[in-house]
Amino acid sequence: MKFALSWLQALLDTKADARTIAEKLTSLGLEIEGVEDASAALTSFRVARVLTAEKHPQADKLQVLSVDLGDGTPLQVVCGAPNARAGLVGVLGLPGAVVPANGMELRKSAIRGVESNGMMCSTRELGLGEEHDGIIELPADAPLGTSFADYLGSDPVFDVAITPNRPDCMGVHGIARDLAAAGLGVLKPIDAAPVAGSYPCPVEVRTDDPEGCPAFYGRVIRGVKNGPSPQWLQDRLKSAGQRPISALVDITNYVMLGYGRPAHAYDLAKLNGAVIARRAREGESCLALNGKEYPLQPWMTVIADDSGVHDIAGIMGGEHSGCSDTTTDVLLEVAYFTPANIARTGQALALTSDARGRFERGVDPAFLDTGMDLLTSLILEICGGEASEVIRAGTPPTARKTLAYDPALAGNLGGIDVADSEQKRILAALGFEVSADWTVAVPTWRPDVDAAPDIVEEVIRVHGLDAVPSTPLPRTDGVAKPTATAAQMQERRLRRAAAARGLNEAITWSFLPTGEAEHFADGELWTLANPISEDLKTMRPSLLPGLLAATRRNLDRGTATVRLFEIGRRYLRGEGGASAEQPSLAVVLAGEAASRGWATGKAKAFDAFDAKAEALALLAEAGAPVENLQVMGEAGAQFHPGQSATLRLGPKTVLARFGLLHPATAKAFDLSGPVAVVELFLERIPVRKGPGSFARPHYAPPALQAVTRDFAFLVPTALPAGDLLRAVRGADKANVVAARVFDDFRGQGVPEGHKSLAVEVTLQPVEKSYDEAALKAITDKIVAAGAKLGGVLRA
Repeated sequence: MKFALSWLQALLDTKADARTIAEKLTSLGLEIEGVEDASAALTSFRVARVLTAEKHPQADKLQVLSVDLGDGTPLQVVCGAPNARAGLVGVLGLPGAVVPANGMELRKSAIRGVESNGMMCSTRELGLGEEHDGIIELPADAPLGTSFADYLGSDPVFDVAITPNRPDCMGVHGIARDLAAAGLGVLKPIDAAPVAGSYPCPVEVRTDDPEGCPAFYGRVIRGVKNGPSPQWLQDRLKSAGQRPISALVDITNYVMLGYGRPAHAYDLAKLNGAVIARRAREGESCLALNGKEYPLQPWMTVIADDSGVHDIAGIMGGEHSGCSDTTTDVLLEVAYFTPANIARTGQALALTSDARGRFERGVDPAFLDTGMDLLTSLILEICGGEASEVIRAGTPPTARKTLAYDPALAGNLGGIDVADSEQKRILAALGFEVSADWTVAVPTWRPDVDAAPDIVEEVIRVHGLDAVPSTPLPRTDGVAKPTATAAQMQERRLRRAAAARGLNEAITWSFLPTGEAEHFADGELWTLANPISEDLKTMRPSLLPGLLAATRRNLDRGTATVRLFEIGRRYLRGEGGASAEQPSLAVVLAGEAASRGWATGKAKAFDAFDAKAEALALLAEAGAPVENLQVMGEAGAQFHPGQSATLRLGPKTVLARFGLLHPATAKAFDLSGPVAVVELFLERIPVRKGPGSFARPHYAPPALQAVTRDFAFLVPTALPAGDLLRAVRGADKANVVAARVFDDFRGQGVPEGHKSLAVEVTLQPVEKSYDEAALKAITDKIVAAGAKLGGVLRA
């Protein structure tokens, strides 16, 4: 929310400067996002008088001006403004000045052969408005040579981030109230004397939807003259980022931004019959002020007459009944709409507005009459006219909450003792009423205050959060116990291990475009009802889509090698449609695995074995029994069928899948070339039993030297090498401590349909060295284990 210092000073009697106010707002919990001062960009522009204006010798639409800065040395300036003339006082930009509207630096130059020493500026060029048909015209007595910034005066604009729980600060008046409570000035009373009507309201106003619109007030003002609003009003709206439209529209916007009270003005001539707050009917729609047609649902509250719907209640007015320059009679609407209904309607229509932002937070239900008086007074003052009596349909929910409060809670909960008298002063300044027994009546503009801790928050933030002492939490004696869970410890180890292997960690959105999510969906997707964007409305079923999108961005920017990993959650539908949030680790390898070189030749791309190496290493770090895993197929439709696999603990429990992306999946993510990926399902890794299960065991080197033996088996081509290794390791668990494949031969001497796998087996004696008989017994067990898989020992 933006507002100018002068606007704040109109509501708060204070002499504090912008810096002091900004610091105090932040300490009150109203975070300052920035303070802008438009005059700071105008220090290089000067007030100047045009002495003479003569036709340019080489251009019909240009004039050569002689401009006086008050120092007795006129400057020559070429100007194309139609209102440039002798005697005019305007604003001159000297060489070196930067034009705020476009960032252009002015220089001394020749225009059509005539020297020009700067530029006479328009309102738009100085960023002060939209007028650009001519140069600025200042009063004749404006001091020549004065910096235009000094002439205008400084009026900083505050940009304040209002949290959703503070609807009272959605108007400048509420912010002024907070500052007054903090001792930074005195809050001025609202200048809104009741305006008596001189005739009955000629339009019936009622609410037929007391649930969505409990109160609906209206009055007619006849004989208004709509046109531009006064300069002071336009300046305040501009400081808030609003574009002035017309006096009637500007007045309603001013009351909304100044006092947090949205309202609407209808052109009475465009209405037909009674004006009613009601539920929308089946098939109705509304053409809103933004030019879009919105289909309405029967539970939505609308404002309508006999002709149909004119407003989406509390969110946006309709285009049919808005005020224009020809408007002479208006109907003012001031209503209270139920916050939950406004929020639901806005979400369903994907329609946001300043009014919605205030109504869905909760406007002050007791401010309807005051708001009506404010609007009426301003319209009568600016536009003239004659007001009718006010029709009040329905009853606003103005009952005040009362809470029992103990002033000792300020110390117990807030951490600082505040005197009882000071607490009463703070609460009274904020609009709370405190009785002798500390029963606190909450003001109607604070729907966020529900309990005693909320009152503590009000007292402490106004008294000063900086005054809360830093107090350490109590610490037990001895060595502190670990607080991280087993899952958190596992993620830490995996993160360090992945980084140590040269992978770069990425953090991607938990939301995905639906098209990308569908590529990795194994079931029904979770789709958000109120997404932050239509492109990010599906919860990710896998971490891979986000990493693939990040890979594409990196490759598009010229990165030669991409090695990314992410640890996060994937979101699945469980049994019965219940949500399931599961921890995962994903890796993407793309680009060059090894760069080109004189020794290696062309650059080497990543392959499925690179992905397998990462999967096994990370699974081992996560505590999975890697030596017991089986390599099996069926990695998924997203993977290349001949260059991918799964790692399973038993035939059903898939701990990981790895391999190259299917070409169709790579194309869908706009990736070319081989892309290797890994996905680990961390929730499926069995938990080690017993305390300290992840501690390293005590290491004692064996007393006897290990022995290695080589075996070459002829096995069917379809037999995975991992199955043979697992059989060899299990042949004699007491003696076989390791086994690895060191050769895969298929050629002369190997029967068709077979392959020769050479396995190196490491044997570790424990009590005594092996003799020939012991080695033969172990060898026989290994050969027998291979034979069970169809393997034959080669001669």
